[in-house]
Amino acid sequence: MRIGPKYKICKRLGASVFEKCQTQKFQLAEARSPRRISRGRRGGGGAYGAQLLEKQKARFTYGLSETQFSRYAREAMEKRGIDSSQGLVTRLESRLDNVVFRAGFVKTRRAARQLVSHGHITVNGKRMNVPSYLVAPEDVVAIRQESRQSPLFAGRTEASKEYQAPKWITVNEDGHAATMKTTPVFAESELSWSPTIIIQFYSR
Repeated sequence: MRIGPKYKICKRLGASVFEKCQTQKFQLAEARSPRRISRGRRGGGGAYGAQLLEKQKARFTYGLSETQFSRYAREAMEKRGIDSSQGLVTRLESRLDNVVFRAGFVKTRRAARQLVSHGHITVNGKRMNVPSYLVAPEDVVAIRQESRQSPLFAGRTEASKEYQAPKWITVNEDGHAATMKTTPVFAESELSWSPTIIIQFYSR
């Protein structure tokens, strides 16, 4: 997915959705900018603008195309017996590239997507190269045995001891495998975007 100038996107959204924007230099520049616009007015103003802003923040955070993201939202809305907002979070967080990122195998979702695409990741022992694959509870996601000697994973065991994974993921002691124990759950306050507002956008 082609994204475009990341600094400009972060400034437009008012959120550090890319690692390039998650620097002190960028944060200071944004704080000093005389063109800063309040959150409620970005994206065109009004309820529609606020909803569009939240959708774009989430979409860029997970690195998805409009088609991919809208499909997840529609599926969440069509699922009966489950809150649509939580359903959207579950679908996004259950993606294999996101689970690899949340397990701490790499520092960014973009890097996680590349690991999966290049065949470095297995699910329940089976090599997987589809970043959008949805991981289920009790699935074991691991760095492929043949890939563990790669410089990409140097110091992996030591790094895993300092990393705090979400409560729904259990990382093995050696840091090379993780189990998604339960369905991903986040309070809206823990996210940098609002799933409730996004569902409102797609419910129009």
